[in-house]
Amino acid sequence: MQFNRRALLNTFIATLASTSAAFAAEPAKPLIVGMELAYPPFEMTDTSGKPTGFSVDLATDLARSLGRPLVIQNTSFDGLIPALKTGKIDLVISSMTATEERAKSINFSDRYFSSGLCLLLKKASTAKGIADLNQAGVKVAVKKGTTGHIYAMSQLKNAQVLVFDKESAAVLEVSQAKADAFIYDQMSNYRNWQRNQETTRTLLEPFQKESWAIGISKDNSALKDQVNQFIKSYRTSGGFDKLGDRYLKEMNVEFKRLGYSFFL
Repeated sequence: MQFNRRALLNTFIATLASTSAAFAAEPAKPLIVGMELAYPPFEMTDTSGKPTGFSVDLATDLARSLGRPLVIQNTSFDGLIPALKTGKIDLVISSMTATEERAKSINFSDRYFSSGLCLLLKKASTAKGIADLNQAGVKVAVKKGTTGHIYAMSQLKNAQVLVFDKESAAVLEVSQAKADAFIYDQMSNYRNWQRNQETTRTLLEPFQKESWAIGISKDNSALKDQVNQFIKSYRTSGGFDKLGDRYLKEMNVEFKRLGYSFFL
């Protein structure tokens, strides 16, 4: 049997071209990012219910740099790490503090934001710092799964720790003087105090400094490398500064006026 070499070659080239076209036409795999859309101005929704905020824009720019469409998965904060570990999401970008305990089960990117835990106090509280809360009869509100929750459970052995699913519930507890204090980050407690100045006061000096990072699965080192490269180039190109001006400008000015260093 004789083969027509030219016809065979043409068939091979056509098949290769068809296969390449099929691969080229195949859409990129979505980048699924988990965040709790209840933490303005970082993770929230607009009036139409669309995700918006500092972290949403950060995730959008990251996905664009990777050439992948973005999917935001709204997830309760204490459910983010389980969702990452089971493969339901690819990344956590939700103002999450990189801690040694969390790093036992997930990887973290390079840090991109500095923060710290501070206190929102009921108006009548005489506390001058976190040490004053570690005594019998004191009630301390925390949000479930946060570093404030972790700190209170490990360090405030003598106080009663009240655990809430939502920040707003913890703030209400302090505002109504049902709790003595709420442990949360500086920016949030500053805003919470602004909204409740008649019933609360705040100690903005952080008693525990923290850094936020992007959560990544332990078995996805390639994605970790890509994320770290993005963070490095994004910082160099001024991306974080632009997000700060977009979402945090007024707070930046106010914190500088009060003598606190800002976070980016």
